[in-house]
Amino acid sequence: MTARRPIIGITLDHEAGGPDRYSRFPWYALRENYMSAVATAGGLPLALPLFPQLASEYLDQIDGLLITGGAFDIDPALYGEAERHSSVTLRPVRTQAEQAYLAAAMQRKMPVLGICGGMQLLAVALGGTLIQHIPDSFPSALPHEQPNPRDEASHAVHLEPETLLARCVGRPRMAVNSSHHQAVRTPGRGIINAVAEDGLIEGVEDPTLPFCLGVQWHPEFGIDPGDRSIFSAFVRAAGEQE
Repeated sequence: MTARRPIIGITLDHEAGGPDRYSRFPWYALRENYMSAVATAGGLPLALPLFPQLASEYLDQIDGLLITGGAFDIDPALYGEAERHSSVTLRPVRTQAEQAYLAAAMQRKMPVLGICGGMQLLAVALGGTLIQHIPDSFPSALPHEQPNPRDEASHAVHLEPETLLARCVGRPRMAVNSSHHQAVRTPGRGIINAVAEDGLIEGVEDPTLPFCLGVQWHPEFGIDPGDRSIFSAFVRAAGEQE
């Protein structure tokens, strides 16, 4: 008898409608490779709509939570900053829903993987803070909004030893893509698990939970062998849920 695939809930992006767009009315969107990365790793991907009031009911149906990235930012008010940089773009409906899903998952000790903006949301949930615009705060930083295609590597990251991420990947360095203008400034009660060559934080995790991991890059593109290892470990942890 074939074992049941762990069900991985994946958060969706929310796009506004318009006369020259996919629909005149709002719609959900998600890159296909999020789904295929989960399926390839042995999971059963399930899209999660942005209904914060139904977070608990949706989590009853899944074994692991994947919070995706997107072309928007976390509201600085959520990490205690009154000023908002001019580059910051908000999607409050999405953020509110993802906060609800994340809080419920962490309370249940459900495996969580946060990618790019999902990692930043995790850092804020752990009491951390963000850099609102890297070029202003760190002018000498690498070009973290990489000019080359997203399915190519942009820079390397060093994985901190003895972390969940290092155990998942099994190597001290990875080549990663880069598509962000913000970064984690402080990890709160979380710990840093990856650092870019310029010193910027590239990953955080909560060591008090069995599997609660965030990475700044997009492992769903599978650029480095470690990317597949991350998804495999995440799905495996979801499959171990009681």
